[in-house]
Amino acid sequence: MAERPPTAKGGFTIRTATTDDAVLLRALRHEALAAHPEAFAADRDRTEAEPASTWVERIRRNEAEQEGVICVAAAADRLVGMTGLYRGHWPKTQHSANIWGVYVTAAWRGHGIATALVEACIDWARAQRITVVKLGVVTTNTPAIRCYTRCGFSVYGLEPQVLRHDDVFYDELLMARVL
Repeated sequence: MAERPPTAKGGFTIRTATTDDAVLLRALRHEALAAHPEAFAADRDRTEAEPASTWVERIRRNEAEQEGVICVAAAADRLVGMTGLYRGHWPKTQHSANIWGVYVTAAWRGHGIATALVEACIDWARAQRITVVKLGVVTTNTPAIRCYTRCGFSVYGLEPQVLRHDDVFYDELLMARVL
């Protein structure tokens, strides 16, 4: 995709993930689930049990079938951020897509990476003639809510008790952006 202006930490690039990223992408996802288990629906243990080949296959399927995209933020030889987007499966829902798994490593937060990742997914969605992009975010994740609002998303609902972690229930804001 595109090189971004350098930050105090250095430069980074936002691009579509390739199969060569599978091992690093898997590690980044594990980091996200370990650091913020309350923010993601995915189960840490089940995700860690998946081999890197699962990510290779996911990326290949996205490329071949245009069912979604995974975007990464790369700095030097490592991945510092990721997000994905998947479109509706059925012909009646293929105009719609969902953003998932937005994560930026702690050391790289505050440099606009999450916004750039979300916008890269939006660009992909527009190119695929998707007309609405949705996402869910736990109500306690104020930085993420601010990011999504900056990216043009609006709240359209609340899903109560969507996640449970360590016997604490988390509600989720449902947000959408019409393209």
